[in-house]
Amino acid sequence: MNLNKVFIIGRITSDIVLKATPSNQPVTTMSVATNRVWTDKSGQKQEEAEFHNVVVWGRQAELASQFLSKGSLVLIEGRLRTRSWKDNNNQNRKVTEIVCERMQFGPRPQGSAQRPFVAKAKPTDEHESLEEESLPQISVDESLEDEIKPEDLPF
Repeated sequence: MNLNKVFIIGRITSDIVLKATPSNQPVTTMSVATNRVWTDKSGQKQEEAEFHNVVVWGRQAELASQFLSKGSLVLIEGRLRTRSWKDNNNQNRKVTEIVCERMQFGPRPQGSAQRPFVAKAKPTDEHESLEEESLPQISVDESLEDEIKPEDLPF
């Protein structure tokens, strides 16, 4: 059995530039930094950063370029791929990158809008506009707590 699966949570290191292939397929590459913190044998706190090259295709690439910027927190799920080519000096080059299969955005940075924006088309306007969508309020009925008994739980 073989498995090629990567999960990283980190921060974008530079603004994202959306490109297109000759067949008009959207693609973007980005660098994501992850940190590792540990305590060494002498009790000193140590930290090291690792930088990952990530390739995002299709609609996800468009969304990444629209909503992510330098410093944004992102979760990437994907697979490792190593490409090789010859450069202008006829030297063999290799790069290992993560091909993104799923992406989840982290929280918005401080100072940005607190509520999510949803694009909605106005019937009288031919352009889409952004309108704030309020979050639903969920209230917990305290009387429901009495309905669940520990002996009813299957574990």
